[in-house]
Amino acid sequence: MHKTTQLPRRPTLHGEVVSFVAAFGLTALIVPSTSAICSEPIATFSIVAFDSVTGDLGVAVQSKFFAVGSVVPWARAGVGAVASQAFGNPTYGPLGLDLLSQGTEVHEAIRRLLADDPQREQRQLGIVDAAGYSAAFTGSECLPWAGHFVGRHFSVQGNILVSGTTVEAMAHAFQGTDDMLGERLMRALEAGQEAGGDSRGMQSAAIVIVRNGGGYGGYTDRYCDLRVDDHENPIAELRRIFNIWKVQALINEGYSLADAGKVEASITVGLKAVELDSLSGEAHYHLACYYAKATRFDEALRTLEQAILRDASYARRAPDDPDFAPIKTDPRFVVLTAPPEE
Repeated sequence: MHKTTQLPRRPTLHGEVVSFVAAFGLTALIVPSTSAICSEPIATFSIVAFDSVTGDLGVAVQSKFFAVGSVVPWARAGVGAVASQAFGNPTYGPLGLDLLSQGTEVHEAIRRLLADDPQREQRQLGIVDAAGYSAAFTGSECLPWAGHFVGRHFSVQGNILVSGTTVEAMAHAFQGTDDMLGERLMRALEAGQEAGGDSRGMQSAAIVIVRNGGGYGGYTDRYCDLRVDDHENPIAELRRIFNIWKVQALINEGYSLADAGKVEASITVGLKAVELDSLSGEAHYHLACYYAKATRFDEALRTLEQAILRDASYARRAPDDPDFAPIKTDPRFVVLTAPPEE
């Protein structure tokens, strides 16, 4: 069982946040600003998290900062995830992951990153490892509101926020969502914005999820890597493209399950994809493939018909698809895939 990591406690400024922390078993740190700083901070709220079921690791972030996805989120499959922000030091990402890969405990990793940094009190970071242990740091000179919550398998952190309710809502949403890691991260971002978000507004958002062999063709660990660099509502735009990604992820998962001989499980996943994307033909087409692999040919034909009704190009594609080889001579299949009459 994973334990919740604990940070040294400082006096809290908000009693209502302490009540939330007690209810959800989180560690809270709320830090007032103590000095003015001249350079431009990454005014941000973010979450780093681990999925104990899949082993996935991820980061989601939103900021009134251009292309925040190029600076804040860092993750490596089987190692951990890091968010470096406020007057962020981007080297904390790769250096922190290197420390984790060497077996360094999360609190010790933060200590080593900050040890020789003269600007440490202007930094903010969250970190989670591949066992689910998590920790965070908010420097005493981060601009208000600034603070973090550390929970089991995740940490949320933010600076220059409307109030602490942003990270509170993020933690609540993450823990209260029963779905794939990406969906839990998206819900956390959405809840954080609804609770107030960045006091300066919105500009960019990103989500990164890593999985061993999760990238295209299995060559990299980049299971999900989506960015909105400049948008009036970056979280809504990130949600739009995330939903597209989610359908593709489910389709790919369906084939992985089918190839592993788990064809009934692949159909369950395919039905979820169709539910998310009922208007286009793509999810229907791949579900028809899963049905064919399961030798449920009547359902394969009915679902293929639905795909073709939505997109006629699947009628040209299906005859050459090896998944449909067992029904290629079925009169119903021949009719469905016949070229249109001149």
